[in-house]
Amino acid sequence: MPAITRRTVVGGGVALGGAVLLGACSGEGETASLVSPEDPRVQATEEARSATGRERRVTLTAAPTEFDLAGTTVATWAYGSSIPGEEVRVRRGDTVVAELVNDLPAPTTVHWHGLALRNDMDGVPGLTQDPVAPGERFTYRFVAANPGTHWFHPHVGTQLDRGLYVPFVVEDPDEPLSYDEEWVVVLDDWLDGVDGTPDDVLAELRQGMGHGSGDGGGPMRMGSTLMGATSDYLGGDAGDVYYPEYLVNGRPTGDPRTFEAAPGARVRIRFVNAGGDTAFRVALGGHVMTVTHTDGYPVEHTEADALVVGMGERFDVLVTVEDGTFPLVALAEGKDRTGFTVVRTGGGSAPEADVRPEELDGRVVVATDLTAEEGARLDGGEPDVEHAIDLTGGMVNFNWGLNDRRFDPRDPTGGVFRVAEGQRVRLTLTNATAMWHPMHLHGHHVQVGADGPRKDTVNLLPGQTLSLDFDADNPGLWMTHCHNVYHGEAGMMGVVGYSA
Repeated sequence: MPAITRRTVVGGGVALGGAVLLGACSGEGETASLVSPEDPRVQATEEARSATGRERRVTLTAAPTEFDLAGTTVATWAYGSSIPGEEVRVRRGDTVVAELVNDLPAPTTVHWHGLALRNDMDGVPGLTQDPVAPGERFTYRFVAANPGTHWFHPHVGTQLDRGLYVPFVVEDPDEPLSYDEEWVVVLDDWLDGVDGTPDDVLAELRQGMGHGSGDGGGPMRMGSTLMGATSDYLGGDAGDVYYPEYLVNGRPTGDPRTFEAAPGARVRIRFVNAGGDTAFRVALGGHVMTVTHTDGYPVEHTEADALVVGMGERFDVLVTVEDGTFPLVALAEGKDRTGFTVVRTGGGSAPEADVRPEELDGRVVVATDLTAEEGARLDGGEPDVEHAIDLTGGMVNFNWGLNDRRFDPRDPTGGVFRVAEGQRVRLTLTNATAMWHPMHLHGHHVQVGADGPRKDTVNLLPGQTLSLDFDADNPGLWMTHCHNVYHGEAGMMGVVGYSA
């Protein structure tokens, strides 16, 4: 996004573009103001959050670095010297004080994915803050109010598809689960420094492409794009970007990480998909996983042989590990490649990197199969306001948008989806495209349907309609967008804005 200021954002007229109003809101063409990130209501909401008084201070230095991919050195950008960056862990109610140091050759920000935090700390340039220029610093300060498995990354251009991502865990002091070990597993698709840069890929995609089914023998590469990458779990087209590597915790299949535990140990695994264009189907060979959370919220425990994890999604599972050595595999859905790591609890040789455990084709669970734990559900009630949002566009012209409107960073609140504080809001999303889209809402957690999971990132398959309800309890200006980084940058973004 260009370096426009927040004052530019909140001035001028606002349209409701595609909203179906059920409440007492004004109609299209309204020019009344929106709650800006600097509004006193943002500060008041933050002060009302239950805080421990403890501070967790961290410095995040975003800088160019070199990264080893099983003997191949690539140039990329990262926070510090590791990919992912060093995990940040706090307890619910702690105050995070994170200083971003921008040593990159471009402006950047930090978006705290999954956190219902104060609006002026959300990290969206041109909407909630000015971008942090090269050589400058910015301090994020907020109460980490909602526990769970989260992560953070930039919200500028295609920077997410480099090495700029970090797992962020907010521990629950009232954690009901018991386990012996805990592993955070971060999945990623990688091309930066191997096949050009993400900016090069976006430029190629913007030229548009025909959309066929390849030669019938699997996905076929055409430059930086793929043809024929298909998946039944994603409703057809699985993705359109060629990635030479798939990583688990920053390691390629040729140099996998090993997780260790004692035989019989009960392990909590926190999965995070930090990819740009790839859903992963994950399985631990020889084991059944019990799904306990998605996007930080508890669900009724559900057994699964494998999980489909879209970009931006997180799942927590429990598994009792057997005695031996086992593959933990992340199949790049529809792309016929895998990420891979090893789980070792005893003797035995390491599995081959190209292993495909049978669990990948067993009981495969997607988020919409899950039911929210009773205490995590919204209370009943009809929405006060509903916004009907169609996901529109296609690969031929690469013209992604919401309600046939491509996001314009020069007018970010044009076509705003307006809500009022205290309302029950329903977003009715319909995927009118031929591709799946992981849709992410900042600053809130929706409930999928009447009793589905509470989430901030929801996968919509082609032709699918989902009703997503949330309570408007966090005033400000909030992005909602496709977490396929290339779809989002091409225009599949919008803003949910609170009326002043």
